[in-house]
Amino acid sequence: MTRAGTALKSVLNAIAGLVVLPLVGGYRLAAALWPARKDALFQGYSELVSLWPGMSGNYLRRAFYRSTLRRCPAECAIEFGTIFATAEVDIGDHVYIGAYCMIGHATIGDDVLIGSKVDILSGKHQHHFDRLDVPIRLQGGAYTRVTIGADAWIGNGATILDDVGSQAVVAAGAVVVKRVNARAIVGGNPAAVLGHRGSKTAERGHEATTQRGHVPPEVGVS
Repeated sequence: MTRAGTALKSVLNAIAGLVVLPLVGGYRLAAALWPARKDALFQGYSELVSLWPGMSGNYLRRAFYRSTLRRCPAECAIEFGTIFATAEVDIGDHVYIGAYCMIGHATIGDDVLIGSKVDILSGKHQHHFDRLDVPIRLQGGAYTRVTIGADAWIGNGATILDDVGSQAVVAAGAVVVKRVNARAIVGGNPAAVLGHRGSKTAERGHEATTQRGHVPPEVGVS
């Protein structure tokens, strides 16, 4: 990027930060008044900022999340319709998150690509269901932080319930229910290993993910 482009981007980020100040202030006040409802309140604000369209929406979302998430850098893209269920999220540098994703308690490493309509849930135990004499909604649950390692690629429509290692590839529509090792290529429901990046099985794994309609998102961090 040219020096002029960098300067323009800095100005636009500053303007976006000013525009979202009332939203940031409103969320912080509401969270202070009703701490037990903090996640529900945050999700409501996230739903609102998800509806801004186009490039301006990307700037405004990023500005809001830079002031509210545990970490959100200036160099990332969060597309239209994506909602965060909690502020307990860390986003690394140069991350792309596609449209209509749902993100729970997560740590997303640098250079991660996340396609559209991806669900990153807060682990596998959000709802306990052991008892039959009590409705599931009353049995409680536990949130677990899910980590997506640096330079991983999550395909469209995938559901992630466990950690994904660095430089791994998750095929479109895959359901990850156990940890994906670094550089593994996985697909299916439940996700199984198709190959490994950097090995002779990588080509076979790439063909399998392509057959599942895995198309890389357009990465343009505004």
